[in-house]
Amino acid sequence: MLAYLLRRLILVVPTLFGIMVLNFFIVQAAPGGPVEQMIARMEGTAVGATERFSGSASGGEMIRQANTESSGGSYRGARGLPKELVQRIERMYGFDKPIGERFLLMMKSYLVFDFGDSFFRNRRVVDLVIDKMPVSLSLGLWTTLLTYLVCIPLGIAKAVRDGSRMDVGTSAVLIVLHAIPGFLFALLLIVVFAGGSYFKWFPLRGLTSDDWSSLDAVHKVLDYFWHMALPIVALTIGAFTTMTFLTKNSFIEEIHKQYALTARAKGLSEGRVLYSHVFRNAMMIVIAGIPASFVGVLFAGSLIIEVIFSLDGIGLLGFESALNRDYPVMFGTLYFFGMIGLVMGIVGDMMYTVVDPRLDFEARR
Repeated sequence: MLAYLLRRLILVVPTLFGIMVLNFFIVQAAPGGPVEQMIARMEGTAVGATERFSGSASGGEMIRQANTESSGGSYRGARGLPKELVQRIERMYGFDKPIGERFLLMMKSYLVFDFGDSFFRNRRVVDLVIDKMPVSLSLGLWTTLLTYLVCIPLGIAKAVRDGSRMDVGTSAVLIVLHAIPGFLFALLLIVVFAGGSYFKWFPLRGLTSDDWSSLDAVHKVLDYFWHMALPIVALTIGAFTTMTFLTKNSFIEEIHKQYALTARAKGLSEGRVLYSHVFRNAMMIVIAGIPASFVGVLFAGSLIIEVIFSLDGIGLLGFESALNRDYPVMFGTLYFFGMIGLVMGIVGDMMYTVVDPRLDFEARR
């Protein structure tokens, strides 16, 4: 098992490199890069997400320079920026070098965990990611944990009582919940429980209260979960249906296999058959989805929830950096997500052996 783990860890390096190569050249080919973004600001044509940030210090100085270079009170950018100024912008963002050289310089910096500075936020990428990481990890960890804690017992109960009123009733409820978009359910939670129209039991925004640093340890934990309650419920509610039916169908398939029938014929109780024999085999496919579920919630699934509940996490950071073509932040977050995804894949394999110690990855060819 140790040799298999070492091989998987070694494979993380070329896999992550391949991810970065593919995405680097795709992103570089997309129109509207950082140079175009800065020129649009100077010309006064920047719209959308690019207006969220004031720009870097050097970029702001260039904008002021472009304004002072205008003649007769007119804006020079409206007639085209000077070639020298455009070249300065390209040098500022490193676009005066060939694309291959830019990629090699980026990967060389990544080897020593130097992810550079944001083009438009005046901060290091590492500092930005560290600041946003607690929000995204909280959403991903607790949502995944709550989903599995609820769905696995519920799926097993539905499999054992297949066709009963309990099974049909819970299926109807799950299908209705699955049909409700996550952002709409989040708005419903705000309206009902966050002071929208009825109750004000939970805070509307943020990860902690303003006076969180002055609280004792117990109240800090309570305050944290108080703020996370509604976002986690909003994220979890959509995942209940898929995971519950996956668990149910997996158990139903295993319950009717020959080894389960043989165990019952030997006089074993239904609980012994279910949890000593069926559970190991049925949980394989469920456990296989843990890494994808966690990474999905960590980025794509939490983006809208972060916006609605004013939670400034990595999902929102990556989305805004993509809109603004903030390449250092884009590739920095991509690197972190790629690393987390690959590590979670290894963790998923390790959990296989926890559920069924009979598995031997070394014997696979």
